[in-house]
Amino acid sequence: MSNASDACDKLRFLATSDDSLYENDGELAIRIEIDKDAKTLTISDNGIGMNEADVIDNLGTIAKSGTKAFLDKLSDADKKDGNLIGQFGVGFYSGFIVADKITVETRKAGESSSEGVRWVSDGTGSFTTETIDKPARGTSITLHLKDEFVEREDGEYSYLDRYKIKSLVSKYSDHISLPIQMRKEVWQEDAEQDENAPVPNGEMILTDEWETINKASALWTRTPSEIGDDEYSEFYKTVSYDFDEPLTWTHNRVEGRVQYTQLLYIPKKAPFDLYAREQQRGLKLYVKRVFIMDDAEQLLPMYLRFVKGVIDSADLPLNVSREILQESRDVKSIREGNARRVLTLLASLANSEDEAKQAKFADFYKEFGDVIKEGLGEDRANQERIAKLLRYATSTNDSVETSFADYKARMKDGQKAIYYLTAENLVSAKNSPQLELFNKKGIEVILMTSKVDEWAMNFLTEFDGTPLQNVAKGAVDLGDLTDDAEKEEVKKQEEAFKPVVERLKGVLGGRAKDVRVTSRLVDSPACLVVGDGELTPQMAQMLKAMGQPVPDVKPTLEINPTHPLIARLENSGDFDDLAEVIFDQALIADGGQPDDPAGYLKRINKLLLK
Repeated sequence: MSNASDACDKLRFLATSDDSLYENDGELAIRIEIDKDAKTLTISDNGIGMNEADVIDNLGTIAKSGTKAFLDKLSDADKKDGNLIGQFGVGFYSGFIVADKITVETRKAGESSSEGVRWVSDGTGSFTTETIDKPARGTSITLHLKDEFVEREDGEYSYLDRYKIKSLVSKYSDHISLPIQMRKEVWQEDAEQDENAPVPNGEMILTDEWETINKASALWTRTPSEIGDDEYSEFYKTVSYDFDEPLTWTHNRVEGRVQYTQLLYIPKKAPFDLYAREQQRGLKLYVKRVFIMDDAEQLLPMYLRFVKGVIDSADLPLNVSREILQESRDVKSIREGNARRVLTLLASLANSEDEAKQAKFADFYKEFGDVIKEGLGEDRANQERIAKLLRYATSTNDSVETSFADYKARMKDGQKAIYYLTAENLVSAKNSPQLELFNKKGIEVILMTSKVDEWAMNFLTEFDGTPLQNVAKGAVDLGDLTDDAEKEEVKKQEEAFKPVVERLKGVLGGRAKDVRVTSRLVDSPACLVVGDGELTPQMAQMLKAMGQPVPDVKPTLEINPTHPLIARLENSGDFDDLAEVIFDQALIADGGQPDDPAGYLKRINKLLLK
């Protein structure tokens, strides 16, 4: 049904610039015919149709790869057929679940009747095509049903049962804006009497009259209060090609400089290609209910690429192209409105006191949390809205549920910054040397463990007027949270360890930008920090793994003067080896990797033998 609807939409769009494509038949419709004797179910449309090249491209590819193998796999997946169909994306080929043969007859609009094509396949991995005469444009698909779907032993109606077909159309395709038609049935006694009629009075017979069995109105054009959740869910499956239910949706008519209707869905699960930014994406675009394109990516910012749905505008031209979309002020206004609407919808879930809505937001964040972080750099206008949606674990709470607002509400008196740390994973973050002083003083630190976090934090420098500070960057400054005695003790240690610091600079000059005494460490001998705006070792390691160029950034080594290893360093005969080992250990603790792993192990073994 969806394919037939799309075919008609495409014809309607092309006919806006070439009316001859209608071939004097502008009444678009989808028709269903049942032939109980032949055990066939035929779905036809008078849409754009296909020529032989289209048939090969659209129907031949998957058949060649072996539909039977797919169906064998499907039959082994107990009660999960629907999910598998969606996962494998076979679409049209799911017809072989109920049919042992499929026949397609089609002709492209604008081509002669002698250029029709018949395509036949039994789903075993091969197909045949032949040229046929087809006076009417469009496509008909005939399913030659398997016996088990003609005579059901489980009490279910057969797929040749008129009531069964009408109920399926009502459930799954009622929203399709085209009329879906079946031949009208009447009682024989109500029909014109024919003494040779094969059906006696009191039984149903088919007539030549067609009746519409769906509402035939675009769902998004209806008033939201008149639409049930089931209808919204089924429409989502049509526009998204997802067999799962949507997580949530928003349906609005927007008035203003640009008028449009938006029906936007948030999926439950992330698609497998979510991070393939070059993949086609976007919303279905209609202009005055005329279909324009499937994937109008200009209607949403990239970081909301997971959103599915429909936009119907009365203000865009019918001949709109992708180039016009790129440059249009109206499209920019629609994109901004869509972004605000989606973020508002997510905020309503995140801030709700209803447990079910909170659970929905938690599910959303698990699937799409990393993607919306991209918006911190891509959508400055909505940066604050995005920041309010972000959730993290912290040094005092392993659950990914703390917002920046939650953190601010728990800040200590005198605390002037929101402290955070980026790390490869939660375990590495919680064991990071940079947290030791904060843990000692009971200062909560946000733990960011996604690969996108460090990049995203380059764009978010404050939240609600409070600066954000990476505890692994720059010198530690707790301001009023450090008393005068502690500050005085640091000065004394800096003076006492000047000789050690100078020697370390000499040994590590090629690896460390600087060496200094710190008060941030409690249990560890040393740690690495970088300057504001510089890459951490973890980020540098990730860029290397991605094959990206990495700027040569030397970190600063900070040493803990109260640690026994540092205290004994000055008088050690293995000063150089210890210096290198201390640096490499700090690098590893920070998510980096020694430049010379073999040399590191050699020095460790040498020191262990003493």
